Amino acid sequence: MNRLPLATRVQVLSALVEGNSIRATSRMTGASKSTILRLLADVGDACDRYLDETMRDLTCVRIQCDEIWSFCHAKERNLKPELRGGDWVGDLWTWVAIDADTKLVISFVVGKRTYDFCQIFVRDLAKRVKSYVQLTTDGLGMYKENIRQAFGHRVDYGTEVKVFGIDDDEQPDRKYSPMVVKEMRRTPVLGAPDPDYITTAHVERNNLTMRMQNRRFTRLTNAFSKKAQNHYRSLAIHFMHYNFCRRHMTLKTTPAIAHGLTDRIWTLFDLANLGEVLRDSPAA
Repeated sequence: MNRLPLATRVQVLSALVEGNSIRATSRMTGASKSTILRLLADVGDACDRYLDETMRDLTCVRIQCDEIWSFCHAKERNLKPELRGGDWVGDLWTWVAIDADTKLVISFVVGKRTYDFCQIFVRDLAKRVKSYVQLTTDGLGMYKENIRQAFGHRVDYGTEVKVFGIDDDEQPDRKYSPMVVKEMRRTPVLGAPDPDYITTAHVERNNLTMRMQNRRFTRLTNAFSKKAQNHYRSLAIHFMHYNFCRRHMTLKTTPAIAHGLTDRIWTLFDLANLGEVLRDSPAA
């Protein structure tokens, strides 16, 4: 099979992780759309495997979880009747867990905002963390029972609910202006969480990073995902780059180094070759 030169693969990955669409990346690099999608599949599957194997037996103190909206094929309200009810078209939510101290993204699950996908996400998170943790989520009710079942007695759990409203000083023309936070409600739910650390600030800031660095999450564009599998692969590349390659401005290093998972900052050359490295490894 013909392969892109390594320098071109790195150029393509650089464009993708900085928030460019497939077509924009094609125009910038000269690679065809189909070639870029093949590279997305190869590197995305490798990143998914590496993250799955590496994010194990983690020791964390404070974890924050949230869900971020996107869609695949079409928004839920615009789906044709015969497509409605499927798990992989329409509105898709990315369930994310982040270590508040090292900013490491520990687990992510793509699916609907339902009890079943909440259960999958929380169970996956629980098996990756071996320590007693303080966990914070938003006020989504389906978290409580799933956290109780997955973590048992090794969790202190609290929720932070933001009450939004319109700023009294806002002008009438505010179509794209976000609502302001009027009230913060922090509630202990399980165990004895420290009230000072019942917050979802870090995971919500991570959501902003996802929207800025992954074109598929940018609102009010036509750069949405057409296939759920490629949507998931793009997320695997994003989180691999975020954890291992991208210096965090607060940490001055990568989350993976801060958490002790690696001793160096990875480069895009490492990501571009990750598929070959894993195929050549004994466990492949």
